[in-house]
Amino acid sequence: MMQWRAGTVVEQVRRWPGAVEYSVALDEAADPPVRALAYTAMVGEPAVGERVLLNASALLRGLGTGGLAFVVARTDHLPADPETGPGHIVKARYTPMQQMLLAVDEQDSPHHADLADADDLAGMPVVVADLHSALPAVLAGIRSTHPHARVAYVMTDGGALPAAFSRAVAGLADAGWLASTITVGQAFGGDHEAVTTHTGLLAARFVVGADVAVVTQGPGNVGTGTRWGYSGVGCADALHAAEVLGGHGIASLRVSGADLRERHRGISHHSRTAYGRALLTAADVPVTTLPDAELDALVREQLRTLVDTARARLSVVEVPADGLLEALHTSPVALRTMGRGLDSDPAPFLAAAAAGVHAAALTDSAVSGRP
Repeated sequence: MMQWRAGTVVEQVRRWPGAVEYSVALDEAADPPVRALAYTAMVGEPAVGERVLLNASALLRGLGTGGLAFVVARTDHLPADPETGPGHIVKARYTPMQQMLLAVDEQDSPHHADLADADDLAGMPVVVADLHSALPAVLAGIRSTHPHARVAYVMTDGGALPAAFSRAVAGLADAGWLASTITVGQAFGGDHEAVTTHTGLLAARFVVGADVAVVTQGPGNVGTGTRWGYSGVGCADALHAAEVLGGHGIASLRVSGADLRERHRGISHHSRTAYGRALLTAADVPVTTLPDAELDALVREQLRTLVDTARARLSVVEVPADGLLEALHTSPVALRTMGRGLDSDPAPFLAAAAAGVHAAALTDSAVSGRP
């Protein structure tokens, strides 16, 4: 069900590559202005005073990450047509906002020849995490061991589809922490597009020349409180792709010491299901000492149970905690997950950073010191 609203742009609030946030006064005079996001590649940049049509469904339902309106159309202006070029891969398919894009793996791509028969990641570390918020923490861990690592972010379509929705990706790229973003499946707007997670990972190696790939969904995961009804179950699929292609799969744990929901206390039931029930291939599971001794003991007890009962072989990797918090404080973007920051809930970020440290230690370039 979509809920539509019309209004007038009051001011431009902020912008980052691919997106502009506005304050829009709705036609219902009694309502205060709302936050609305315009993807510039889709609708251009509305001016102050311009009339716009909004999809306000998530805003009116009070949802978290997606709780803002989106500019669907400028009622008096059409955005300029993009330059005609190669590319016939359609994403957000069969919706009114579908995009036609050039994917690295299609026939018109200059990279098609490199990817046509590619099927070997040659042991490249592939860090897989449930939540998008883990991305900057994983990168902080990688850089603490290997500051010159080339890291590719493979963004799956379990959350937001437009890469431009993520201010974190924009900030990490601007700071030089990300070499490239590859949007796969129905996700779009990365530096490169790919049809599947498999070709996204292959592009990370053969197109980007990455030392490490990090796979997470876009911002705004979906959960239902049921064992299988959450978008993070795709972590298992991503690790399967890494295994099939000869990558080194690393399962980053989703951990919390502050979440009030018992199912997310310690190791989230999302990680326990994805890695314990859905995963069929071997993977490393990094763990580090948490500052809260009681939480640390709970996580280790849960991890022992996870390893003992998992369908796949999980190898626990102990990562020293020394320097991890300091590394996290160097992040060029804010560290926040489920509304909580590093100070109020350090556990999720420490767990993700530990996965990054382990990935960096596995790279040939970390040993050789190649910049």
